[in-house]
Amino acid sequence: MTEIGFVGLGTMGSAMARRLVDAGHTVRVWNRSAAAAAPLVAAGAVAAESPAEALETGLVFSMLANDAAADAVFSAEALAASTRRPALHVNMASVSPALARALASRHADAGVGYVAAPVLGRVNLAAEGKLNILAGGDPALVDGVLPYLTVMGQRVWRIGEEPAQANLVKIAVNFNIIHAMEAIGESIAIVESHGVDASGFVELLTSTLFGGVSYTGYGDIIAHRRYQPAGFTLPLGLKDLGLAEDAAAEVGITLPTAPALRRVFETALAQPGAEALDWSAIAEVSRNSAG
Repeated sequence: MTEIGFVGLGTMGSAMARRLVDAGHTVRVWNRSAAAAAPLVAAGAVAAESPAEALETGLVFSMLANDAAADAVFSAEALAASTRRPALHVNMASVSPALARALASRHADAGVGYVAAPVLGRVNLAAEGKLNILAGGDPALVDGVLPYLTVMGQRVWRIGEEPAQANLVKIAVNFNIIHAMEAIGESIAIVESHGVDASGFVELLTSTLFGGVSYTGYGDIIAHRRYQPAGFTLPLGLKDLGLAEDAAAEVGITLPTAPALRRVFETALAQPGAEALDWSAIAEVSRNSAG
């Protein structure tokens, strides 16, 4: 099996790295908070002292929280510190198209290959290797990492030859999910206010006109208010809404619903402890307005 690196061990990153460890690969893991690496090391991974050390394997995957983290961890200085050539970085986080382009250029300057491979799916699917992975980049580089991506996901979708295209598609998908959660929440607020059971209403939706993962998964969470433990938190949801707004503004597109959705997120996050809730808790804004 292969020696590879994995950087960023939040809930998603840890589940994905564990899939690679369990597949028999030697995985050098690094996280800004070193304690997060301990369970993986116990499972057979090797702790790296720096992202550059993880990149010394020649192939590193990363799953960092946001633009700032990805920009800092894979700085020009960090890339230059790796002496392994050729090397390849597969960035599996949701980052802005602007940063995706900057990272692609930065990696090229350092002689490091770069593939964007953001994912669709929550932590339970990551643990089961059932993510959908959106791959953007040089087709030859994507071909080379397919054996690892298929360990972490049930399907790899080739989006385009520019890494930023994969990030754009992920942003657009998440924008649709936000709309679905808000629609479910508003609809539930209406029927509950008239004495109709929320779970029965969601069963009706998902068994007739609105099947699919977003409605079945988030519909159940919203109907039963199962917002903890969060698969994806409210602050991260607001971050992804901002990415959609920025991507649209970059090409002069107006998103008429975006300001209303932003107000919903901001209202939800104003509640005590909301930062720890799943992003589907935006549904409670409509419920609360209905009393």
